[in-house]
Amino acid sequence: MRARPRPGTEVFGEAWERLFDPPIAHRGLWTPGGAPENSLAAFQAACAKGYSIELDVQLTADGQAVVFHDDRLERLTGVEGRLRDHTAAELGAMKLSGTDETIPTLADALVVIGHRAMVQIELKTPFGEVGELEKKVSEILIDHNGPIAVIGFNPYSHAWFADHNPQVLRGLDSYAWNDESARKLAPELRKSLAALEQVEIARPDFLALGLDMLPSPRADVFRAKGMPIVAWTVRSPEQWDAVSDHCDNLIFEGFAA
Repeated sequence: MRARPRPGTEVFGEAWERLFDPPIAHRGLWTPGGAPENSLAAFQAACAKGYSIELDVQLTADGQAVVFHDDRLERLTGVEGRLRDHTAAELGAMKLSGTDETIPTLADALVVIGHRAMVQIELKTPFGEVGELEKKVSEILIDHNGPIAVIGFNPYSHAWFADHNPQVLRGLDSYAWNDESARKLAPELRKSLAALEQVEIARPDFLALGLDMLPSPRADVFRAKGMPIVAWTVRSPEQWDAVSDHCDNLIFEGFAA
């Protein structure tokens, strides 16, 4: 049984309905040796199969929003260094995973996707740097007429959207916060994030939770009050079966959801 709708969700229109179905392709419908993650080809493939799309967005040195997950470029481009130290033009010339695909801007990705798929835009806003990326993404969304949600781990990023662009559907990301990258944060903050204590700050419309914290009694309480739960990243039918009774949709990769 899916989370019951809360008053006010009608403002999100089609985005609210597509939050529950279809399943969401993680970084597009990419495959090893095929379309790279977060590429226009991966977004085209997801649209062709009728899936929704999750993608990652961060700012370039010249203040443009581009679609890329990692802080550093090496894994997908072979170029050393940080993405944020390059301009959008420089990044747009870099080939992804040995293919002819390059790093797209968010605007270009949304033009390719159009109204064919719900897009969940993960804002890669570092803790303590809220505002610049959110403003840029908000400006880009003015010209997009397809269903959209913004997601991300920084609760203050969601609070910015709640205050400045409340008609955009918002999903707060969280997980167990015990991996190597999380250890850069203070232990008290990591504990608070894992316990979903930041929901009051973020004011999200739904939660996007890692499999390492599902099922979650705390999340079940929010869901019972009308806050849907989206599980990530699901990599097999068995993983989905283990948590599906506590969730409303899944972000998946590596199999046909």
